[in-house]
Amino acid sequence: MSGHDSFDEFLAAADRDGAIVETSAQLEAALSRRRLLVAAAAGASAVLLTQAGPGRAAGGLSHSDTSILNYALVLEYLQASFYTEAERSGALSGKTARAVRVVGAVERAHVNAFLKLLGSDAVKRPLFDFQGTTEQQQPFLKTAVALEDLAVAAYKGQAPKLRSRAVLAAAVGIHSVEARHAAWMRELFGIKPAVHAFDQPASRASINQVVASTHFIARQPRTKARSKPKYTG
Repeated sequence: MSGHDSFDEFLAAADRDGAIVETSAQLEAALSRRRLLVAAAAGASAVLLTQAGPGRAAGGLSHSDTSILNYALVLEYLQASFYTEAERSGALSGKTARAVRVVGAVERAHVNAFLKLLGSDAVKRPLFDFQGTTEQQQPFLKTAVALEDLAVAAYKGQAPKLRSRAVLAAAVGIHSVEARHAAWMRELFGIKPAVHAFDQPASRASINQVVASTHFIARQPRTKARSKPKYTG
């Protein structure tokens, strides 16, 4: 334990130091300006994003761009694993099952693209427990809508902060694809794909809180059917 007894305390401490936080109830390392912590909690283990030393990151990326890309990579890990598990469960049917195959392949491609770009600076994939949401049609769709909307808002919030024009162009390209995914999942779930003329970005803190509430990132991977999934958006 690091002395932080709650996610709120950890978030407040991390914000003061300018670090990255995903979600955590337990910390395994001290915060510093050279080490960016992205944790995933629900009483689980921490996921460390370490950036060693000052200056430039591998591949000529600035440290700020590297931290943003790792932040996005964690969200892509979450989505890719969610769709992959849903496809493997075989519990979904019809248009939803077909959409899962297509979107899952795209999310895995996003992960691979980030891994290639970040190289040794890429954060490792955390472990997931999707709380049974991948094994029932309606809970899956409701959760998919929530995750896709989350990704769209996250990209929108971070894109203006990127320094590299090339990285920004790639991020915008992914953002538009995530928006199409969100519209697709909304349509399958039976709600309007778009209801507002303008979308608002989401801060890292707000994204962190949503990820924490899912309890999807866990100590150990698990695929277990549940009659009532714990998280459905």
